Amino acid sequence: MKVHRSRSVRRPQVTTDGKNLVSHAGTALLSELADRTGLTRAMSEAMADCGISWNTHDPGVVLTHLAVSIADGADCLTDFEALSEQSELFGDVASVSTAWRAVKATASLELRRIPKAVAAAREMVWTAAPPGDITIDFDATLVTSHSEKQDSAATYKKTFGFHPLGAWCDTTSEPLGAMLRPGNAGANDADDHLELLDQVVAVLPGDYRVGHEPGDDPSLVRHHIVVRADSAGASHGFVRGLVEANIEYSIGHQVNDKVREALLLFQEEDWTQAIEADGTVRDGAFLAELTDLMDLTSWGEGARLICRRERPHPGAQLSMFDMSEGFRHTCFITNAPNDNGDVPGLELGHRGHARVEDRVRNWKDCGLANLPFASFTQNLAWVAVSLVAGSLLAWAQMTCLDGELKKAEPKTLRYRILHVAALLVRRGRRVVLRLDETWPWAPALQRAFLKLRSTFP
Repeated sequence: MKVHRSRSVRRPQVTTDGKNLVSHAGTALLSELADRTGLTRAMSEAMADCGISWNTHDPGVVLTHLAVSIADGADCLTDFEALSEQSELFGDVASVSTAWRAVKATASLELRRIPKAVAAAREMVWTAAPPGDITIDFDATLVTSHSEKQDSAATYKKTFGFHPLGAWCDTTSEPLGAMLRPGNAGANDADDHLELLDQVVAVLPGDYRVGHEPGDDPSLVRHHIVVRADSAGASHGFVRGLVEANIEYSIGHQVNDKVREALLLFQEEDWTQAIEADGTVRDGAFLAELTDLMDLTSWGEGARLICRRERPHPGAQLSMFDMSEGFRHTCFITNAPNDNGDVPGLELGHRGHARVEDRVRNWKDCGLANLPFASFTQNLAWVAVSLVAGSLLAWAQMTCLDGELKKAEPKTLRYRILHVAALLVRRGRRVVLRLDETWPWAPALQRAFLKLRSTFP
C-alpha cells in the first residue's frame, strides 16, 4: 500500500550562515533602469541644493533607492532596510536614518525639480518605445489617516485623511502627476484640475508638448492628446483650459433635468447600439447623441453630449427616471470632431476611463495607501517618490518585459519578478546574478535584463 504525504512542506534544518544570497534580485532591474535612463543622475541634480552636506550618500541616489523600495512593496520608511541590507547587489545603500534625512531635506525647490528629473528620463523611454497619441485620465481618491497629520481633514465619506488628485497616461500605464490635498478638498475643483493639467503637460517629452501650451496654434500639434475624467471634471474652467491647450476631452456629465428632458424627446428608433473593444455589439447597451436637443454653448464651440443607456446590472444604483425607463443612463461631453457614425467609437473610448480605478489601486499599492509622516511637506516628498516608483514599473513593462508581465499589476510583478532569490557570484571583475533555474519566471527576468541593456546601452 502506498502511503501519501500528509505534510505541506519538508522540514529542513534552518541556519543563518548563507553567503552571497540576494532575496529581491529582480529589483535590480528597476535600479539599473533608473541608471540607464539617466533618472538617478537627474535626481542627484534635483537634490543638489537641499542644504545638507552629504559625505557618503548622494540624496538623489537615496531617493531613487527609496523609489525602488516602494516599487518593491515598501509602505513606510523602515521597509527601506530590505534594500539597504543588500549592498552586494545595490552597492553602498543608505541607512533608514539617512533616507529619513533625504526626505526631510526635500522642500519646495526639490519638489519642483523631481518631476523634471522624471520627465528627462521619460523622454528617453518614450523615444525607445514611442506610445504615439496618448490618453490621460484624471481621478481623485481618498486616503485614510489613522493618526493626526498636518492638513488632514474630514472627507465627504465621513472618514479622515487626504483627497489626492492624480493623472495617468492610459497609453503607457504610468503616473504623470499628482496633487496631495486635504481630505475636505472638492472633487470638482476646477483650479486643482487646471494646476494638475499644467504639471502634466510640463512633464511630457518636448515633442508631445508642442501645440499644447496655452495659446498655441492647433496646427502645431504633433501628438493628439485626449483627457478623460468623470463628472467631477465637468467644470467650465477645466474644459476651457483643455480647449486652450488644444486637447480633446471626454468628461462625464450628470444626468440632470435638462438631460432627462432631452431623452424624452429623443426618438426610440434613433438609438444606436454600443460596441465592445473587438467591434462586436455590446448586448443591451444603446447610445444617443443629444447635442441638438440641448443648449451646450456654455461648454464652448464643438461641445457634444452623448448618452448611453444599458440594462442595469444587479446592485446598480438607479434614479427614479432610470427605474421608470428600465435602463441605467450615463452621459459624457466631448469636443471630438463630428464624424457621421463615430458615436459608438467615442463611447467605447470614454468607457476606457474605468481603467483609472486600476491605476488608483496600483498607486495605493505603490506607497499611497500609507502616508507615513506627520509633516505635509514630507508626505509631499513621499508622494513624489511614489510617482517615481510607479513610473519605473511602467517603464520596465514598456521596454523590458513581454507577454503577461507587460500588463501585470505591481503585486504580480513582485511575486514573479522583483522578489526572485538569486546567488551573487564573482568571476574575475564581473558580478554574476545566478537565478534559480526552477523558478518559472527566471527566463523572463533574464530577457528583461538583456532587453534593458540593448535598449539603453
